[in-house]
Amino acid sequence: MTEPAANAPSKDRPPKADRATPASERTARRPARALAASLLVLLALYGGALWVLRPASPGQRVSLDAVLQGAVERRVVTARLLDEDSRVTGRLVLQIGAPPIRFYAAYPHSDAATNDLVRTLFAGGAKINVDSQPVKKLVRFVAQFLLPLVILANLFALLFFFLTRSGGGGASGLRAFGRIGDKRVARSPAALTFANVAAADEAVVELAEVRDYLADPSAFQAMGVLPPKGILLQGPPGCGKTLLARAVAGEAQASFFSVSGSEFVESLVGVGAARVRDLFAQARSAAPAILFIDELDGVGRQRGAGLGGGHDEREQTLNELLVQLDGFSPSEGVVVMGATNRPDILDPALLRPGRFDRQITVERPDVAGRLDILRLHARGKPLADPERDLGEIAASTPGFSGADLANVLNEAGLLAVRERSRSIVRSHLDEAVERVTSGPKRKASVLSAKDRKRIAFHEGGHAVVAAALGKAGALDKLSIVSRGRGLGHLAMLGDDTVLPTRDDMLASVAVAMAGIAAEELVFGQPSAGAEADLARATELARDMAGRFGMSAGVGRVRVLHDTRQVFLGRDYLLTKEVSQPTLEHLDDAVRRILDDQEQVAREVLVDNKGLLKALAESLVRQETLKGDDLRRALADVVPAPLPAPPRNGSTPATRPARARRATAKE
Repeated sequence: MTEPAANAPSKDRPPKADRATPASERTARRPARALAASLLVLLALYGGALWVLRPASPGQRVSLDAVLQGAVERRVVTARLLDEDSRVTGRLVLQIGAPPIRFYAAYPHSDAATNDLVRTLFAGGAKINVDSQPVKKLVRFVAQFLLPLVILANLFALLFFFLTRSGGGGASGLRAFGRIGDKRVARSPAALTFANVAAADEAVVELAEVRDYLADPSAFQAMGVLPPKGILLQGPPGCGKTLLARAVAGEAQASFFSVSGSEFVESLVGVGAARVRDLFAQARSAAPAILFIDELDGVGRQRGAGLGGGHDEREQTLNELLVQLDGFSPSEGVVVMGATNRPDILDPALLRPGRFDRQITVERPDVAGRLDILRLHARGKPLADPERDLGEIAASTPGFSGADLANVLNEAGLLAVRERSRSIVRSHLDEAVERVTSGPKRKASVLSAKDRKRIAFHEGGHAVVAAALGKAGALDKLSIVSRGRGLGHLAMLGDDTVLPTRDDMLASVAVAMAGIAAEELVFGQPSAGAEADLARATELARDMAGRFGMSAGVGRVRVLHDTRQVFLGRDYLLTKEVSQPTLEHLDDAVRRILDDQEQVAREVLVDNKGLLKALAESLVRQETLKGDDLRRALADVVPAPLPAPPRNGSTPATRPARARRATAKE
C-alpha cells in the first residue's frame, strides 16, 4: 500500500490556504463577505434602475417650438406624451410632400404646460396618446428612496463590522472611545529611586511615607491610621514633580500609571468620565500602584467658572474623578498623585481631606540644592575640574530649576563635542549658561561702530551704577555680544534672597535705569534699546507701590494682586476693589520711583564719567569682561551716597551732588 503524495489534496482536510487560517477566524469573516456581496448586488441594482430611468429618445430630436408650429400647421400626425420622461414623441411632417418622421421633444413638467400642449395638438388634428409610465414611476421611487437607504445601511453595517474587528470583536470597538488605554510605565531594573533625586529633601521625607505604605500596608492598618489617598505636587515647571512620582514608584516597586489631564477631555459626551473609570479600574487591578496625573489643572479646573454656564463635558469628567477618589479603600494599595504649576485654579473639592489631602510644594533649589543637582547630572560626563566648576556654576545660576541645570550640562557637553574636546572645561559651562539664559550668539548680527559704542556705554552704565551701589562683588560678566533678542547683557551673581528690602529693590530699579541714563549723558538722547530695562524697572516699581506697600502716596495697602493670569469667569467679572483715585495715586508713585532712581543713576554716572568711558572703550575692544577683570575695571568707582530720609513718597531722596562729592573726596 503506497502513501499518498505530500501535495495531494485530501477529502478530509481543507485546502492549504484554508488550513492556515483558524476556523473561528474563517467563521468571523463570513458576515463581512456577505455584506460585501450584498453591497455589490445593491450597487448593480441601483445602476440598472438608473438605466431604466433614462428618458425615451425615439427618432430625431426637435424643439418644442417646432412641434407646436407643426401642430398649428397640421403637420403632426401622431403624438404620445410620456408623463415620467416629460417628453412628447410621435410622427411629424417636416416639409409638405415629404414622408413623416419619428421625433421626440422635451416639454416642461407642469400641468399648465401639458394642458396647453394637448390643446394645441388636438386643435391641429393629431392623434394624441398619454402614457403615465407606471413602471418608471415605481422604479423612480425605488431608486430615489429605497435603494439609497439600503445601500447606506449596508455600508454602516460593513463599517461597524471592521470597527468591532479592530477592537477585538463585539461592541468593544465603540467602547474603546471610553478607554484610556494601558498607561502603565514598564518596570526596568534601573528604575528611578530617591537616589536619582536631588535638592528635594522635604518632599522626599513626605513621599517616603507613601513608599512605606505601598511596600507594607499592614503596618498602617495595625496602627489604625489611614495613609494619604492623594498627593498633589505643586511648583514651577522643571522642578522635578514627575521625577519624584516615578521615584516613589521605583522605591516601592509598584506599578506606575502616567497620564496627562488633557487626555480625559474630549468633545464626545461621557468619554472623559468613562476614561477616568477605566484608568482607576486598571490601577486597582495592578495594585500596589501609583496613578500619576500630570497637569492636573487640565481636568481639575474649578467648576462653574465659565461665562456661559458650567455644565459641560469637562465638569462631568471632574465629577467622575471626585467620585473615583472617594470610591476606593486605602487598603487597596493605590495612591493617586497629581502635579500642577497652577494650584490656584483647581476645584476646592479636589483639595479637601480624603482626596488630594497632602500638598507638597517643590520649589526652585537654593545654591546647595543646585550644586547637588549639578553633581547628579554630571555623572558620566568628563568634567575637567568638577569640584570647582560645579560650585561656581551653582552660585551663578540663581532661579534655575532642575531642568535648567540639566540643560546647562547637556549644552556644555554638546559644545565640547562640537570643539572636539576630550573633556568639558569651564568655558563650555559658562557658554552653556549664557545659551540657556540668553540664547546662542548671533554671529550674523553685524553692528556698526556707532551702535557698538552706544551698546558699550549702555551696558557700562549698568555695571558702574551696580558697583557704586555696593554690588561690585556680584558682577560676573559684562558683554556687548548679541544673544537671542538682546544686544548686550550684564550677568550678576545672585544671593537667593527671598525677602528683598526696599533698598534692595530701589537699587535694582536704579541699575535698570542706568543704561538709558548713560546714553543720555554721553549721546544726548536715549535709544530703543532700553525697552527691556524699562519693562523690568516698571514692574519692580509697581510691585513696590502696589503690592508691598512701599509708597507713602498709596499707603500700606495692597492694591495689585499676584501677577497671574485672570481666571476667566472667576476673576474677570468681580467687582473692582480699587477706586479710580487710588489707581491714579499708584501711577504717580510708580512714576516717582522711576524718576528718582533714574536721577540717582545719572548722578552716579556723572561722578564716574571717566570710569564709564574707560569701561566702554574696553568693551568695544574686548567685547566681554568677566570675573576679576571686570572687578578690577570697576575698582575705582565712586560709591553712591547714602539715601536721605524719605520725602513725600516712600522712595528715599539723595543728597545734593555737592555734598556727595565732598564725601567722596574725604
